[in-house]
Amino acid sequence: MPAHLVRPRPRPRTATAPAGSDAVAVLRRAALPLMGQLPVLTDRLTAELHAKEPAYRTAIDADPGDVRREVQRSLRHSIASLLDPAPSREAARACSTRIGAERAARGLPLDALLHAFRLGGALVWQALVDEVTRHHPRDAHLLVHLAADVRDYVDEHCACVAEAYRRAEHELTWRRENRRRLMAAALLDGATRIADLPEAAAVLGLPERGRYAVVLVAGGRGAAPVTDASATVWHPGPDAERGIVALGDSDVRQLAARWRPLTRSGTGMRVGVSSAVEGLAAVGGARRLAETALRICPADGGTVLLDDELPAALVAGAPALGSLLVDRVLGPLRTLPPADRALLLDTLTAWLDCDGSAQRAATRLYCHRNTVLNRLRRCEQLTGRSLTRPADLVELTLALQAHRLRRPQG
Repeated sequence: MPAHLVRPRPRPRTATAPAGSDAVAVLRRAALPLMGQLPVLTDRLTAELHAKEPAYRTAIDADPGDVRREVQRSLRHSIASLLDPAPSREAARACSTRIGAERAARGLPLDALLHAFRLGGALVWQALVDEVTRHHPRDAHLLVHLAADVRDYVDEHCACVAEAYRRAEHELTWRRENRRRLMAAALLDGATRIADLPEAAAVLGLPERGRYAVVLVAGGRGAAPVTDASATVWHPGPDAERGIVALGDSDVRQLAARWRPLTRSGTGMRVGVSSAVEGLAAVGGARRLAETALRICPADGGTVLLDDELPAALVAGAPALGSLLVDRVLGPLRTLPPADRALLLDTLTAWLDCDGSAQRAATRLYCHRNTVLNRLRRCEQLTGRSLTRPADLVELTLALQAHRLRRPQG
C-alpha cells in the first residue's frame, strides 16, 4: 500500500486523573461539617486512646479534662488545615510542637504520642469518607486522590512532634543532670541547708539518714565498677573524682577493700576513703576527711582508709607542724650521706610496721636481726630518742609520717 494511503493508528486513551481543583473542593466541602462535629470527634478519639494506648489511659484516668483539651486542640488544627491549608499550616505545626514538648515534660513515651497522632489522622480521614459517602456519594471516588496528602500531613506532624519531644527531652535531661551536679557539689562542699536535705536526697536517690562515706579517686580511669551505682553519686572535683557512698549495712573497711586490687603500687591510682559519718548533712565533713586520706596515699598508687592512718592524718592536717617535727626529731640524720640516712629511716619504718619485732623487720629487709638492732641503736644515738620510751616513740613515729608526706615535694 502506498505510504500516502497509510493512516496512523490512533493512540490509546489513557485514564486521566480528575482535576485537582475538583478533589480539593470535595475535601473542603466534607471538612466543613467536621468543625461542628468536633466535640463528638474529640470524645471518640479520647475513648479510642483510652482503649488502645496504655500510656494515654493512665493520663486520661489522672486528668481526663487535660487530655480532652489537648485532643480537641489538635483535631481543630487538623480540620482547619484541610479547609484552608496556607494560613493554618504554621498554627497547626505550633500546636503539634507544643504537644510534643508538654508530653515529654510529663514523661509520656514518644511511641504513645506518635500512636495518638496516627489514630487522630485515621479518625479524621474516616470522618471525611463518611461525610462524602453519606451526602455526596458521586464524589467519593475523588477521595482516593487525596489519601496520600492526608497521610503526608499526618507524617509531617508526627515528625514535628518527635522533633519537639526529643528537643524537650534533651533539655529536661540536661536540667536534671545539672540539678544533680549542683546538689552533689553542695553536699560535698557542706553548703546544703538542712531544709534542703530532703530534696537533695530525693533528687540524688540517696537516703537522708544513714551512714555515709566519701571516696576520692585520683589518677584513675573510672569509679563505677567498684561501688554499687544505686548507692553512690559521683561528682568531678578539681583534682579527683568524688563519690558519696551510702554504706547501708556495710563498713568503710569493706569499701576500701574493694578499691585495693585496683590501686596497687605502680598503678598510679590513689584512693582516699573517709571515716563513716551519719546522714547526708555530714557529707561535707566526710569529704574533708577523704581529702586528708588522699594526701597520705603513696604517689605510685594505693588506697588509704583514714581510720587506719589517724596518726598520719594528724600530721597531714597540719603540714607546718609536721615540717617542724621532722626538723626537730630527724634533723640530726641530715648529717649522714643520703644512702645511709635512707637506710636508717627504712629500717626504723620496717621495725614500726612489724610491731617492734626486729626478727620480722630483718626478714622484710633481707638482713640479719642484729643488723636491724644496730641500725636502731644508731637512730637512737643520732636523734636522742629512745625506742623504749613511749613519748619518744610517738615523736619518732609522727616524724617519720611527716617525712614520708613531705618527701615527694623535696
